[in-house]
This record gives sequence, C-alpha cells and structure tokens, in this order.
Amino acid sequence: MADTLSKLLPAWTDKSQEKLRGLLAGNEFRGRIAMTDAGSLATGEQITVETLMLQLLPVARLYSRPPISNYQVGAVARGVSGDLYLGANIELPGHSLGLAVHGEQFALSNAYMHAERGIDSIALTAAPCGHCRQFMNEFSPAGEIKILIAGSAPVKLSTLLPVAFGPKDLGFSEGAVPVREVRLMQPDGQPDAMTLAALDAARRSYAPYTKAHSGVAIGTRGGRIYKGAYIENVAFNPSLSPLQTALAALLVAGETYAAISGVVLVEVENAVISQRSVTEASVAAVAPDVKIRRVTTRVA
Repeated sequence: MADTLSKLLPAWTDKSQEKLRGLLAGNEFRGRIAMTDAGSLATGEQITVETLMLQLLPVARLYSRPPISNYQVGAVARGVSGDLYLGANIELPGHSLGLAVHGEQFALSNAYMHAERGIDSIALTAAPCGHCRQFMNEFSPAGEIKILIAGSAPVKLSTLLPVAFGPKDLGFSEGAVPVREVRLMQPDGQPDAMTLAALDAARRSYAPYTKAHSGVAIGTRGGRIYKGAYIENVAFNPSLSPLQTALAALLVAGETYAAISGVVLVEVENAVISQRSVTEASVAAVAPDVKIRRVTTRVA
C-alpha cells in the first residue's frame, strides 16, 4: 500500500500518505473516512475537502472490479455529516451487465449502510451516466447533490437531470435517506449471527415501491460479516439488490471474493418480487462453490 499511495498521490507529503495508509489498512475500515480525518488530510495538504475528494478518486478506483470493461471508475461521496464514502464499479464475470454496480451506486450504498442522513456532494472520475443520475435522484429528489469532476465547474444534480422523474411521481414525498427502519419479525427458532445480520439489513432496506424489503449477509472465512440492504429506485432498473450492496461492503473493506464462505438472504415472504434468483446468479459469478440460504420474514 505504501508504494501504491506514493504512485497515486505523488504530491502528497509523507505524513499525509502515512495517515491515509493507516486509515485504509485499519481492521475496522469499511470505506468511510470520518469528517475529522478528512479535515486533517485536507489541512495537511493545504487543500479544500472538495479538492481532497477529487484527489482521492485514484484511491477509490483501487476497489474497482471490472473484468468485462476493464474500465475503472472511482467515486467519493460526502455526507451531510462531513464523512467521506469511497466507491468503485463492480462487474460480475459472465453475467448480464444489469448486475453491474456503478461507482456512484457503490459510494452511495456505502453511505446508506453507514446510516448517513443525506448526501452533500459526490466526486467522480467522469460525468455520471443517465443510470447513475437517476439513482442519485433517489438520494436527493430535489437535485441538490453537488457533482464534482476534475477540470469542470461543480454542478448540481438538477442541472444534469432536469425535469426528473422522482419519488413524488409515484406519490412519495421522501427519498432513500435518512434511513428509516422497517419493523420486520424475527424468524422462528434461534437465528444465527448471519441470519440476524441479514435481518438487520432487511429492516434498513428501502423498498417504498414494492414493499419487498430484503437484506443479505456475507460471511467470510476470516469470520467477518458484511451486510447489504436492498435500495430501490423509482425508475426500477437502477435499483440495487442487497447482494450487490453487500459485495460493495466486502470489497471496500479490502476483502476478496475468495474469502466468501456463506451468504444469507432475508426477505419478506410472498412479496411481489424476490431477490433469490439475482442473488444466486451473482454469488455463482464470484463464489461458485457457495450456496445461499434464504430465510423469510413478515412485516410486524
């Protein structure tokens, strides 16, 4: 990591590189850089936090997994808390491009899983595609998110997505954040840690259009558990499955697909849609020897 950061951030001081290295290598790192650490890095380099976000994009790209396009995308979102959230693109080998996770989706789902209350801005390596503009709109129905691209003046999402189709068009006044917990019943018996983690993610899922709340827990050979909540979109197609969100959490923590030892999906029984097929397909692409376990729940 030392040589990597030296190449990616050659203008940074040794002190700043060492601080960032320590943050990224920490056992508890999950893709979030706290406001105080971001401020310290910006002060040390005598730059603004927005410039810091842009300079961190090559670091965010380290978490990219694009075996199909070989095109690495980086994203850094800033929450209203001041915390920064890294993101990168993920493609699943041999499977539909519809299962890909865009860098913007990765960063925003990272913020979502950290219970961020809102998104202030997002730095990107290139202008966001229409898919991502629509996904971002769910996090800021008023289009207030500031888009930062190196060499370009900052613009609000509303400028890039005029006359947007948003939650209000289907009768909802709020978007995905702040996260609102759904009351889901605990499965019968004595649920194990993986099931409870997936249930917790399902309770935090955002599914106003289908009510098909769901969550995934990924267990690793090292004993860690990574959670992913379903994040729905008013336009449907940009929605993120809980497995996609969980894979983003796994990768940004520095883990690899080879570490996956188990996957549990918890979803509402008899819902109008199920995440089972897409979860099985996605797991088969990255961990073919792992079978998913599906558990159903009910709204309390």
